[in-house]
Formats: sequence, structure tokens, C-alpha cells
Amino acid sequence: MSDITEKDYNGVLLRRHPASGNGVVAEIVLNRVGAMNAISTGMAAAIRDVAPELAEDPTVRAVVVSSAPPAVEGKNHAFCVGVDLKERNEMSDAELVATRPAFRRTWGAFGSLPMPVIAAVSGYALGGGCELALGCDLIVADDGAVFGLPEVSVGVIPGGGGTQTLVRRVGMNRAADLIFTARRIDADEADRFGMVDRRVPGTSTARAAALELAQQIAKNSPIGVRNAKHALKTGADLPLAAGLDVEDGAWRATAFSADRAEGVRAFVEKRSPVWP
Repeated sequence: MSDITEKDYNGVLLRRHPASGNGVVAEIVLNRVGAMNAISTGMAAAIRDVAPELAEDPTVRAVVVSSAPPAVEGKNHAFCVGVDLKERNEMSDAELVATRPAFRRTWGAFGSLPMPVIAAVSGYALGGGCELALGCDLIVADDGAVFGLPEVSVGVIPGGGGTQTLVRRVGMNRAADLIFTARRIDADEADRFGMVDRRVPGTSTARAAALELAQQIAKNSPIGVRNAKHALKTGADLPLAAGLDVEDGAWRATAFSADRAEGVRAFVEKRSPVWP
């Protein structure tokens, strides 16, 4: 579509798709296809660059994180196979330590966005790639998706949040199973574990399904959706009473907004709202 805009970063594409009303659905495309989207230092910096650009844009209603298809037909698709181990192999211990703070910001980039973020997983999501997906609010996976945290098999541990985000999705025992064994699981097992939120049939179909889901989210009040995400994420690990206080603050921030006035007016007038 000609009205989709695209901006090229270093190994990352940022696409803006028109959404309902005056908003957009942003798509972050992992685009180091020749390296199966392994995250180099440059690609990590690109992810850190694109995130604040989206965070500061009030027109962005939802974000999809997808992967470019393989350049050669029939070659395995990869969402992301983790950090670039070839690059890491050339680093000294001091250089590895020096990169750690920047990479931590990369792993948290998607989770820190104020709007919902959906990972569209086709093919391999391994190591840091699996952690990127786990850092999103929702994961859409197709039949070709393969997940795994293989870090202990190469002498490290998950360092992109995997020991914390996976356990919050699937529970302690299942997270321990996957992390301790370093094994890969297919879409069926990931679905049974509760690791994915939406499962779609076929291969290379997750992106289209995720964009459709993002468009559905984009129809709703942007203030409401952002405040609902804030309440969900902030209150999730609090005692119930404290969580309810967080929800009350988010409700007040939404209930007296222009969005609420327009939403109620549109409901009474039996029309679609035009969010201010």
C-alpha cells in the first residue's frame, strides 16, 4: 500500500500503517535476514533508537514486532536467533562487560513502550530473540514458530530478561524445564505451555494476524488503552489493594479525558468514535 511509510535503521525497518481514525500501527521489522536476525551491536542500537521515537509519538496506537522473510525461498524463517555469537566471539571480557548496559536497554525497549506491543513470531525465536518476544505484551505465533532459551548450552544464562519474563508467562516449573534443558519447543508445545497468546495456522502467517490484532486495538481509545496497559503492568506484582489503587489512578486519568467524552457521545449517537 502506498500509504505505508518506511524508515530504515541499521538492521531494523520501521513501518507505519494507517489505523482507524487519525492514528497509526507501527511495525518494527527485524531485518538482518542474512544472519537470521541475530542481534549485533549495531542492530541492538537500532532497536534502542526506534523505541523512544515511538514512545514519544501520540499517533501510535499499537506496535507489531515482526521479522523480514528469508531472502531465499524455502530457507528457514527466523524471527530472531538471539545475539550475534560470531560477533561476541571476537569480544574480550572487558568489551563484553562494556556492552552489557546498552544491551539491557535493548531487551527492555519493547516492554517500556506505553502502547501495546505484539510480537509476530514465525520461525526461530531463540535466546535473545525469544526474550524480545517475551518482552512484548502479546505473542502471536504460527505453526512454524520455534521457541527456546539455549543459553546454558553455550556457557551463559538468559540475560535479556528470560529468567523473569518466561516464569511470569508459564510458571516456575515450565520455565525451569525450558531454561535448564536448553531445549527448543514448537508452536504446539508453546501453546500448551501458555507461552503464546494467539496461535494461527500455517507458516509465515503470524505477521498478518498480528497486524490485524493491532488494528483491532487501534480502534479503541488511545488514552484508555495506554492507561489500561499502565495499570496492568504496574499492578501485576503488587498486593491486590495496592494494585487497585494503581487502577484507580489510571481510571481517573482516563475518565476525565477528551477520549471519554467522545466515546460516550459516539455511543449515544450510535456512531464510531473519532478519538481526539
